[in-house]
Amino acid sequence: MKRSTQRRLRQGGLYAVLLGVILYLAFSVDWENVRNSFWAEGLSGNWHDLIVVGVRHTVIYTLIAFSCGLVLALLLALMKLSPAFAYRWIATAYIELFRGLPALVTIIFMAFAVPIAFHWRPPGGGAGAGVVGLILVAGAYMAETIRAGIQAVPTGQVEAAHSLGMNGFHTMTAVVIPQAFRIVIPPLTNELVALIKDTSLLSVAGVALGGGELTTVTQNFMTDGPTAGTGTSLTQAALLYLVITLPLTQLVAWLERRQRRAR
Repeated sequence: MKRSTQRRLRQGGLYAVLLGVILYLAFSVDWENVRNSFWAEGLSGNWHDLIVVGVRHTVIYTLIAFSCGLVLALLLALMKLSPAFAYRWIATAYIELFRGLPALVTIIFMAFAVPIAFHWRPPGGGAGAGVVGLILVAGAYMAETIRAGIQAVPTGQVEAAHSLGMNGFHTMTAVVIPQAFRIVIPPLTNELVALIKDTSLLSVAGVALGGGELTTVTQNFMTDGPTAGTGTSLTQAALLYLVITLPLTQLVAWLERRQRRAR
């Protein structure tokens, strides 16, 4: 038997097994119970608040955390690449600390521990404290991404800039960093997707319902309103998260393919 025929048979067998699993799950589900639990009356009334309040604040909190985290990450990356040992030590300690802590712990710390210890609460109440926590975590992760991008820029680019009389600062800002960001766009987009999902953790920071992100609004509908006691709003929120994140993940895949073709 030819190898191509064997390969097609193996693939056909895998598809048959997958189809069998899907059919088994489909026939095993108690659809009546699902309909009663996830398709309650008042479904259409949820969409307005989920989109206008939940999605809007999710996007706002994500953009704030991503933009501020990106600035922090660039600073940390430059510090870690600095010839000064003190800067490298501070940046490394920060990155390892906030990459080692779960985002949820950081958010809780900013929302509850910092106000107790320092008598200071970030602007915006619980939402502001949660966003600051996301900034701290995102900055640590993106710092390593940017550092790798800077180190991936060919040394010949730096040597060429120096031969033109450019000093170290000018070389870094005009030559190295722009090229590094083109390299790290796909992983930074992945970080943006992760931040969108991590905004769901802000619900533990005591975010006011009027300014709540998607998960907070969902929890409100699960305890109050026509769909209370059902998973209807949770299903709606899951669909909205997918509507936001799936285009971004496809963008990452396209950017990665484009970079491979360019190389």
